[in-house]
Amino acid sequence: MLNVIVVGCGRVGSRLAGMLSDNGDNVCVVDWRADAFNNLGRSFNGSTVQGIGYDEDTLIKAGIEDCDVVAAVTQSDNANLMVTEVASRLYDVPHVIARLYNHDHERAYMQLGIDYVCGTTLVAEETFSKVISGHGSHVDTFGDYEVLRFSLDLSWTGRESIRVHDMEREHDISIIAFERKDGSSSSIPTGDSTLHQSDLVLACVRHDLLESFSRYIQS
Repeated sequence: MLNVIVVGCGRVGSRLAGMLSDNGDNVCVVDWRADAFNNLGRSFNGSTVQGIGYDEDTLIKAGIEDCDVVAAVTQSDNANLMVTEVASRLYDVPHVIARLYNHDHERAYMQLGIDYVCGTTLVAEETFSKVISGHGSHVDTFGDYEVLRFSLDLSWTGRESIRVHDMEREHDISIIAFERKDGSSSSIPTGDSTLHQSDLVLACVRHDLLESFSRYIQS
């Protein structure tokens, strides 16, 4: 059971809060408009706090000091980014997710290590999947496998690059695609392809290997 704060109680936030509530998680919804909580419906059994989502006093009332996940899903990219900054930097919340409207900011979010959901449809469902998976780089789940999208971290290895074949062999994973950190090129790799620090990587990893593989994911 997770302790989750959902900031924003519009269509996406109320849908997400309902899904988490039905899943048995402890959910607190934050919105600056009191009437927004009417979107939650009668079946919602979590709590609500009226206030600005990035205000510390508001977040403390919502339980951020004992929070496992914060999902910022308001209709403002700036507000969502401010929520993630407060939650991650001031309160060390383990998993913070932001809704992102402007696709132009997607690369910056990935390189900053901000977990996000980008789009206008099925946002609540994708955010719910990220919350339950517990992995900030989660894209999707297929049985015993998880698809991850992340910026590559090689700093702990002492190497500046690594061959795809070596990475796949050492960790029993599959590299699906990668993009250079400067956006100059993207490719479906061969075994001889070389990955560099901060390249953006799409990989398929078995659940039981996630903990050991997480060293490669920039946080």
